[in-house]
Amino acid sequence: MSTYTQILCHLVAAPKDRQPVLSDTRRSDLYKYIDGVIKNNHSRPVWINGARDHVHLLLSLHPTIALAELLKDVKVASSLWIKEKSAFPSFVGWQEGYGAFTHSLREEPELIAYVKGQEEHHRKTTFLEEYRKLLLDAGIKIDERYYP
Repeated sequence: MSTYTQILCHLVAAPKDRQPVLSDTRRSDLYKYIDGVIKNNHSRPVWINGARDHVHLLLSLHPTIALAELLKDVKVASSLWIKEKSAFPSFVGWQEGYGAFTHSLREEPELIAYVKGQEEHHRKTTFLEEYRKLLLDAGIKIDERYYP
């Protein structure tokens, strides 16, 4: 008997204090690096994109990998890469928390379009507005202490 899984995850992470430090010039390099970290964790990156103050990771999680461990590895490895390459001089680290949402494979095309369209999306919506909506749409109760 074989194991069959389909664990599509949409993850959202932000720099410490949600600072807009991820400049446009090096973000694509950061995404390529994170892509490799995800692959090294036996998972399949689907799409990675974001804005100056956050990153969206759409991926298919391998069933032997714990989501929290994968994101910890992404944050630790990318922090080291950012510092080593001086990619984002004002970057001091990633925010402690993150958002993680599971989806059906049927939703993948819509999610790819959503993650791809981050630049356009954030011309009209702030990260906090977007994040609040993601949480509410997923039925997650928001702790208002973390919202200014």
